[in-house]
Amino acid sequence: MSPDTLPPVIRRLLERDAVVPVDEAGLAGFLEHPGDQVLFLSGDPVQFPEGLDVAVVLPELRSASGGAFRIGVVARDDQEAVAKRYGNQRWPALVFVRDGRYVTTLAGMHDWSVFVERVAAALAAPTTRPPIALVGPAAASSCH
Repeated sequence: MSPDTLPPVIRRLLERDAVVPVDEAGLAGFLEHPGDQVLFLSGDPVQFPEGLDVAVVLPELRSASGGAFRIGVVARDDQEAVAKRYGNQRWPALVFVRDGRYVTTLAGMHDWSVFVERVAAALAAPTTRPPIALVGPAAASSCH
């Protein structure tokens, strides 16, 4: 993850304590760390500008939760692969893992109080199996 190619707000996020860069090859090492962790999938900042907003509030969300989780910023080129592993189809996304196991995903940007509430719920939730991502024509169709 070359700092020169990152948006400034993502670069600043990576300079904080308990925030580490994660690429697909290093994901297993990140997941070996015990406790609660969040994988941040920012998405393309042009297509999903709210990813930059999430980058700004993510350290504040960690502080609001008592510093309860470590943050991994997934390299832009590896986000599709990591998202697929966890069944994510929306950007930006926070993938919560505990002791290397999937907990839940929070997608999109939210009002502060909603975000704090959802992060608290994610940290209290049990681990589970990641959802299966829909691919192909079925993913584009809607049942509504």
